[in-house]
Amino acid sequence: MKQVLVLGAGYGRNTKELAKYFKVDGIEVSASAVKLAREWDTRSNMIQASVLDVELPKKYDAVFCYNLLHLFKQEERNVIINKCSMLLQERGVGFFTVFSDEDSSCGKGALLEPNTYEYKTGKFAHFFSEMDLKDHFRNFTILETGSFREQLHYAHQQRSWIHLRYVSFLKK
Repeated sequence: MKQVLVLGAGYGRNTKELAKYFKVDGIEVSASAVKLAREWDTRSNMIQASVLDVELPKKYDAVFCYNLLHLFKQEERNVIINKCSMLLQERGVGFFTVFSDEDSSCGKGALLEPNTYEYKTGKFAHFFSEMDLKDHFRNFTILETGSFREQLHYAHQQRSWIHLRYVSFLKK
């Protein structure tokens, strides 16, 4: 059975779906999210750790990362991508989604690095152009890039839209 690593697994929304078809390990820094994920998704192996520091003894057929990479500054983004390269088997595949520079929140807040803004004290996000995304994954064979909008649902029936970019790639 193919093995998939999910970075920033949260409460298990994506791990639960992937575990229907693959053997899944999920990494999540939040103890409360890991507890919820273990209750809700009993098929996946949840690991409480930071994606920046985790050391895993095996290699994976695929890495899946939904809406996490943009929460880090350049140096940490590089660490995460390099770690993915080390954790992927030869010809392993990856799929990442990130905030797009076309999102309405891009440019709001204090500029920390190019296209990285502190929108609240201590909270920041990087907004990727297509070229920036391709540059981040330049050491892989990029299979596809694109963009889409996703509607978020909050408490009290509030909703908002975010604009995301994605990249799928193959380890060379």
